Amino acid sequence: MLECGMLQRDKRALRTRSTILCKQLVVDELLIQSLQADNILTESMAESIMAAQTSQKRSWRLLLLLPKRGPRAFSSFCSALQETEQQHLYELLTQSPEKDGKDAPAEMFVDSSLSLPTQEVVAAKRARTHESMEFSLDADSPINSPVLPCAPDFYLSHCQQSYRMNSSSRGFALVISNVTFDPCAAPDLDPRKGGEVDDEVLRKVFTELDYLVTVHRDLTAQGMRTCIENFCRRPDHQTVDSCVVCLLSHGVEGAIYGTDGQLLQLDWVFESFDNAHCPLLQNKPKMFFIQACRGEEMDCGVEQIDGPVRTCSPSCEQRDAGREGQGDANSRQRGDMGRPRIKLPQRSDMICGFASLKGQRICTAAMRNTKRGSWFIQELNTTLRLHARDTHLADIMMQVNSHIKEREGFAPGTAHHRCKEMSEFTSSLCKDLYLFPKYQPQY
Repeated sequence: MLECGMLQRDKRALRTRSTILCKQLVVDELLIQSLQADNILTESMAESIMAAQTSQKRSWRLLLLLPKRGPRAFSSFCSALQETEQQHLYELLTQSPEKDGKDAPAEMFVDSSLSLPTQEVVAAKRARTHESMEFSLDADSPINSPVLPCAPDFYLSHCQQSYRMNSSSRGFALVISNVTFDPCAAPDLDPRKGGEVDDEVLRKVFTELDYLVTVHRDLTAQGMRTCIENFCRRPDHQTVDSCVVCLLSHGVEGAIYGTDGQLLQLDWVFESFDNAHCPLLQNKPKMFFIQACRGEEMDCGVEQIDGPVRTCSPSCEQRDAGREGQGDANSRQRGDMGRPRIKLPQRSDMICGFASLKGQRICTAAMRNTKRGSWFIQELNTTLRLHARDTHLADIMMQVNSHIKEREGFAPGTAHHRCKEMSEFTSSLCKDLYLFPKYQPQY
């Protein structure tokens, strides 16, 4: 007998396994694409399922729809489980009742908060462009294993060729995370559901790396600008060895969006931390982690400030430093003791990790997980925790990119396949950058 198109035995299998399915089923984009390819789900149904805020709700929506999608829906769903490497759920649904013992009592397969009519109707949504599209996927919570400490022997063998990194704290970290956007001022920018996980992950990992972390959420473009300006002007940058800036939002090439739909140019962000505008961070590593593309600017150079802790810049050629002019020009280049001033590039000692390749628009299909956060931040968090103790930050960023490429479950040739190669970083570091976590030299 058919009911809503699905065989009664198949419907019963879904119904009796609904609790386990809701707990263990991973409703990811590949599974949804497989069901769409078999014409089991329409585009609007797929979008509604993926828009659910939690894993359980996403599973409920799918399981509510399947019995109403025809006699092929069950077999198609089973095939999709195999394709997404959920073999244990496939076997659970297809095993015979004899193997499973007597039939389990049918579980109520209804959630009043999610009950949907046969012809699912969802509120009219804005057209989603590739620039604003981010998919939310669910799995386990973020890795929270403690940051592994640096061994004394490793510090002693690497500290001479590395940036100084032994202040306590190591520096200040600023995290700006835009999750909810003004629907009137920015109607084309969807909420970044699960984005709040990223800023909490970053707060925890950099706190464990001995940074003093400040988190700001949902700022307008001007709010972000003011926040960054205040951060740059902190006088206590003088007493620490580095700084970290994390910007998480929707974006376009070279800029990120405030909650008001206005853009903050990344070039301005980098300029705010350069050697001219933020002299207290000269010769100190400045780390940026941004979900947007970067800009470019010609570097004309600025003079290094005087001071007992500012000897020479490792990023310039010493034989040429301060010798550009003769006569009056030469005297202007000399300090009070008659020694040449050292010239710094305008932007140096910076490393920036991006969640997309240069030339791509951010969020081509940036993968975000409502429990674990974005792929880029997930991998950054994991790699810092496990490898910061003995790995150069540039190598950490290479590992992050490699891990993103290794992510499975997205069909080649799709936007989701392209995003597997989205991570990239740029660097103007002139020394090795090790974070030396949890190590304090003995004086």
